[in-house]
Amino acid sequence: MNQQVFRTLAPGATLGMLGAGQLGRMFALAARAAGYRIAVYGGGPESPCGQVSDLCFDRSFDDQQSLREFAAAVDVVSYEYENIPLSAVEYLESLVPVLPDSRLLKISQHRLLEKRSLQQIGIPTAAFTEIRNADDLRRGLQEFGGQGILKTATLGYDGKGQLRIGGEIDAEQVLEGFAGVELILEEIVPFQLELSVLAAGFAGGQTRHFTPAVNHHVNHILDCSRTPDERLSPSIVAEAGAIATQILEHFGVIGVFCVEFFLTDSGRLLVNEIAPRPHNSGHLTIEACAASQFEQQYRAICGLPAGAVTAARPAVMLNLLGDHLVHATPDRWREVFAMTDVHVHLYGKLELRAGRKMGHLTALADDVDAAERIARAARKALGWAGE
Repeated sequence: MNQQVFRTLAPGATLGMLGAGQLGRMFALAARAAGYRIAVYGGGPESPCGQVSDLCFDRSFDDQQSLREFAAAVDVVSYEYENIPLSAVEYLESLVPVLPDSRLLKISQHRLLEKRSLQQIGIPTAAFTEIRNADDLRRGLQEFGGQGILKTATLGYDGKGQLRIGGEIDAEQVLEGFAGVELILEEIVPFQLELSVLAAGFAGGQTRHFTPAVNHHVNHILDCSRTPDERLSPSIVAEAGAIATQILEHFGVIGVFCVEFFLTDSGRLLVNEIAPRPHNSGHLTIEACAASQFEQQYRAICGLPAGAVTAARPAVMLNLLGDHLVHATPDRWREVFAMTDVHVHLYGKLELRAGRKMGHLTALADDVDAAERIARAARKALGWAGE
């Protein structure tokens, strides 16, 4: 790894962010509060991150001249999503430190490589098989009891690029719908709940991880995250943290990353996915913890010590999609802002669309169930009738 990584970048340094969405925005807000400058690549001044950045490079990721200009303007680079072209990240690495490095990014971009890499170091995942043709699909379904989740190996998120299949199917016809892309078939895992752990690695080998969050999805999009959750036994909490730390240490991660798990009906933890960046389920750390996932991100890439991850109070986060905000009038917002235990985050997106993440609410209380009631009351107050 480039030895520049281990030098401390004091406030006043310029931190580069690849990707201009809400994760970049929240990173920028946290880092700017500590006196850092932000340069964003991949979005303009009206993008969520661009609105709160010092410099914007609204350029293509295959434009090496622009990437050189960006590298010359920053002291270190991180990223907010894993589908950035790997070639762009590898090119930037030849010019400036990029953290986490491209090795973890490459693994997280490809589901087959990700699961094989995890299993090689003893991390349990759901059973899977590569699908190259209709015969592979038929064999895989037979192996997995006649059903499975067919996924694209790359570029899937929030339920996109995947299909639950089973029963009598036409394997050739199913594959035609995926237009010849690389595919993986995963066994359907009966699970009690889904959880995630945000972890961070720092120069010198220091590591930290937050208390696991229990997550609930609606239409494949995260809806609610809770921490701490009484459904997780102390042994499961400890095991999830240990697995996240094992992955972090094996890959030498400098920066923040997320591990998503299934807790199976039989009580086993299986890793579903990893993401080499902050995560939607960690947004509640902004209010709940002394150092949020975004503060940990800038501390890690700047060669600073870790921040404290202990939660002061139980917390619940609810996403705000375009659907939730259709009826959000000024009077409704006034009602929400009168709720003293509710914290509002909006991402500056200019167009309201169904299914689009527009912001989130975080509620704190003396117990997690009370926090969830408060958060849901706030979302209902905005005019959402689905609570």
